[in-house]
Amino acid sequence: MRQFDHQKPHPARMYDYMLGGKDNFAVDRQAIDQLAELIPEAVPLARANRAFLQRAVRYVARAGVDQFLDLGSGLPTQGSAHEVAPEARVVYVDHDPVVAAHATALLRHSPGRARFVQADLLDPEDVLARAGEFLDLDRPIAVLLVSILHFLPDSAGPQRAVAVLRERLAPGGFLVITHATTLGGLEDEERARGAYRGSTAGGGTDRSPGQIRAFFGGWPLEPPGLVQATDWRPDRPKLVGDWSLPSSLMAGVGKKTT
Repeated sequence: MRQFDHQKPHPARMYDYMLGGKDNFAVDRQAIDQLAELIPEAVPLARANRAFLQRAVRYVARAGVDQFLDLGSGLPTQGSAHEVAPEARVVYVDHDPVVAAHATALLRHSPGRARFVQADLLDPEDVLARAGEFLDLDRPIAVLLVSILHFLPDSAGPQRAVAVLRERLAPGGFLVITHATTLGGLEDEERARGAYRGSTAGGGTDRSPGQIRAFFGGWPLEPPGLVQATDWRPDRPKLVGDWSLPSSLMAGVGKKTT
């Protein structure tokens, strides 16, 4: 198994640390502590992003879906889909070989419920073929694209990749997306964006709410639609004195009806 480099911080381990996990090294913790001093909202944004994923997974599971495909997953720790929906089957997909090595080890105790596939979401045919060895593609599946699409420029073809996924999903399937947006557009958010998710992709591509909505194609969005991640079916109402996070992370859940 490929070993993690203890001397160099890695985005997936850094994200794990921001979520309160233990699958990280001192170098990762130091990097995040320094980031938090520069951008105080980085850690709360990462946790808000994960909280949305958990709410969306619970929502979809209550709708009867028991299969999940998490693309650009990073390390499957700290409230990932197979922990939130323990009766479901989950395939985690990431192209990073370091993530692949550790994720495979982390999932060794859940062989019947969760599996890791090293693949590129920009090759959806390969992803689906390999996921289909564990998931039933003829039944509804929820595809999770949580804080990954904004790392992919238009030239890489994320629109085509998502369109293939929409086409191949069985009716009753869901598409779950969070995405950085031009709405808000604070300079510090641009620098914090790499902390949203355990992705190793460089740079970032802000998209407008309309461009983000286009990833769902013609699918109807579940209420409340495309909103700030913290406003998508929150577990509790906002209280006076709650820290207001930047409005740069949008979230939505679409359903394939036919």
